[in-house]
Amino acid sequence: MKIKDSWHSSRLDKEVHVARWGESGTPVLIFPTAGGDAEEIERFNIVATLSHLLEEGRIRIYSCDSVAGAAMLAGEGTPEHQMYLLDQFQEFVGHELVPAIRADCGEADAEIVVAGSSIGAYNALSVICRFPEAFRSALAMSGTFDLQRFLKAPPTDDFLRASPVHFLPSMSGPELERLRTRFVLLASGEGEAEDIGESWRAAHELGTQGVPNRVDSWGKDWIHDWPTWRNMLRYYLPDLASGVRPHPGPPEA
Repeated sequence: MKIKDSWHSSRLDKEVHVARWGESGTPVLIFPTAGGDAEEIERFNIVATLSHLLEEGRIRIYSCDSVAGAAMLAGEGTPEHQMYLLDQFQEFVGHELVPAIRADCGEADAEIVVAGSSIGAYNALSVICRFPEAFRSALAMSGTFDLQRFLKAPPTDDFLRASPVHFLPSMSGPELERLRTRFVLLASGEGEAEDIGESWRAAHELGTQGVPNRVDSWGKDWIHDWPTWRNMLRYYLPDLASGVRPHPGPPEA
């Protein structure tokens, strides 16, 4: 059963929609792609793909509007405004959405599995690095991790705060120590429109800081599209939801 909610975020100055599927189990936050809304993952059959986990009560899935990604895709405002929204969207996730998920689960310290594809993968990596106390593992699929080339403007402080490949090298202290207890899985095809080099760059920054991570190449038969991401979620999420590191993909034919 799907539950929908929305509220006005003071950080984003927008009404943000959130959807939930499932009644029990590990909370899983799945970000949409760049311009997607909270129900995009249902329209593209991600929810149906994971229906067995939902029906067994192993997971409950959450998703929200891709506010910053939609602004970038639409060319909303200046590049500086879009960089501001990248930062504020992550603040929304950490300080508004995470507490809402924990309240819905009835656990004040519930740890969340986070996932996303394309720019959704950027969001997944960003929030586990920025809020490691809230997220225990991340599945970043077909990731685009350096958004500077899309913004075409010098990076602002907002951008540097929001971009993990830029802020990871300077991380230190308790937040880094907590992040080192987490796990990031970077999965990518090498077919049409895929760029596994983005995943290797993110893995390098994570590894240099001692953060457990792995890059899985699914090879040239897997392209930058929903069938790839549905298969990745079907393959990896049962283990990630159980707190187990999955075997490297893709699954054998």
